[in-house]
Amino acid sequence: MLKKLFKPKYVPYDPKYIALSRDDERNIRTITDDIKSYIARSDKASNVDYHTRDAHAKGYCALKAKFEILDDIPAEYAQGLYAKAGIHDAVIRFSNGSSRVFADRKLGFAQGLAIKVFDVPGEKLAPGEEDSATFDFNLINHPVFFCNRIQEYSYLSRLFLELPKYTDNGAVGKAKLAFNWLTNYGSRLPTKESIKTFKAVLGFTTIEPKNTLLYDFHSQGVVRHGDYMAKIRVTPTAESAKKVTRREVDVKAREEAIRPLIIEEIREHDYQFEVQIQLCRNLKKQPIEEITTEWRESDAPFVTVACLTIPCQDVPDDGHFDIMEHLSFTPFRCLKQNRPIGNLQQSRLKAYQIASETRHKLNEVKRREPSSLKEVFAKTFF
Repeated sequence: MLKKLFKPKYVPYDPKYIALSRDDERNIRTITDDIKSYIARSDKASNVDYHTRDAHAKGYCALKAKFEILDDIPAEYAQGLYAKAGIHDAVIRFSNGSSRVFADRKLGFAQGLAIKVFDVPGEKLAPGEEDSATFDFNLINHPVFFCNRIQEYSYLSRLFLELPKYTDNGAVGKAKLAFNWLTNYGSRLPTKESIKTFKAVLGFTTIEPKNTLLYDFHSQGVVRHGDYMAKIRVTPTAESAKKVTRREVDVKAREEAIRPLIIEEIREHDYQFEVQIQLCRNLKKQPIEEITTEWRESDAPFVTVACLTIPCQDVPDDGHFDIMEHLSFTPFRCLKQNRPIGNLQQSRLKAYQIASETRHKLNEVKRREPSSLKEVFAKTFF
């Protein structure tokens, strides 16, 4: 009886969070044009012989995995993808969040975990891939994003693409970054919002250096969760974290410091993360549009709905470079019940699509979505 009396209430999903204005549509075109322009010169920007992603350009490794949706999940959490228990093959990509492919010491510690889950029935939202049987996650090891709305991102995305240029120029470069960020390249006075977003981007510089396997990874933005709205976290199990013997990373000791730590651990033992859902309970405490704001776990707890297992496996020293580069991940390769929501998130639909199409075309690689894990690791697929 007490449990029924004190059963938490969750905020219902509201379709208003996927609506776009004409100004939003115009700004999305600006964002995608900037992405296309950057990818066209990304080979020169990173001094490599291929065109890279506009973010998470440096992949660390692609690994085989299993994605197990748990049984007996509470009804509020068993929504969309998580409504049916089962074990799916998956492939994951660990990466650095930067737009460049440089030595680890120059890139910082913002890192990504992309997950592609196979054999997921149902229509997907990615344009032209409605019949795809895959479901993607794009996560990063920091709980909040550096921007809230498409309008701000239409110019902040250009600054993000050039962050390495600013940081390479020491104090002068950082001062110029602050000026351009806060004033939109000198076109206005600093605003409350620009100050908020600048503080948010500085938060990425506080990420603790450690083995990638020890990080929590976050959706940052909000997703629809069937009848409700949620954020996602993927966190190491305590048992798996204890297995890691290479816990510290010294990016000054060698050019490639992060990739070997991941690979050497996975060559020796399996590893497991818990996939968790944080349902929105209060719009003031868990705002949908303010993704520079962290939802406190004390106000909205995380509940485990799935397990991501990385089995012990042989991994080449390059981390399966071709697979990392040619796979595409987008948070819109998903079911409508689990789609990204919130103003800024809507820009990702076109941004990810355009970025992938541009990159594959310039690299003269056929862009296609694999239908199985076996296909991904077949030498003839890419």
